[in-house]
Amino acid sequence: MAKVKDELHCAMRADTTGVMWDLILYVPTVGFLLLWGMKFWYGADDQAWMGYGLMFLGFFFLMVGGNRVLGRLLILPSSPVSIDVNRERIQMELKNGASVALVKGIRFFSDYAGKSFALTGTDQKGAERKYIFHRKQFDEDAHADLMKVLDKYK
Repeated sequence: MAKVKDELHCAMRADTTGVMWDLILYVPTVGFLLLWGMKFWYGADDQAWMGYGLMFLGFFFLMVGGNRVLGRLLILPSSPVSIDVNRERIQMELKNGASVALVKGIRFFSDYAGKSFALTGTDQKGAERKYIFHRKQFDEDAHADLMKVLDKYK
């Protein structure tokens, strides 16, 4: 009987394919919301309230989409660039050189399509941490091995 591998270290890379899909989704949405918001804002006085709402939504989606794209490209200082899993903890090296180790309450969530997964848990300082990873950020073999190792945290 083969022994189950329970320790793994894998490096991450930028997910340019996923970024392209995110840009196709977010750019038209944000553009539509901001342009229509400006139309209502500078239009008749009785429709300014609609402009406020659309402008708020446009800037909100701009921030959410920007965070998602920059996170996938591993540009944000808080973006994990490698994962090290062993029996006691899951440690992630961040872009800014710091490392975060999830030590308590570690949970692993994967989607049904297998394109992304999330890790949550408490770090050494007692703060809740949540991370989302995408399949294309790993090599195919490393992703398959990582799914097997993380399966015990479901």
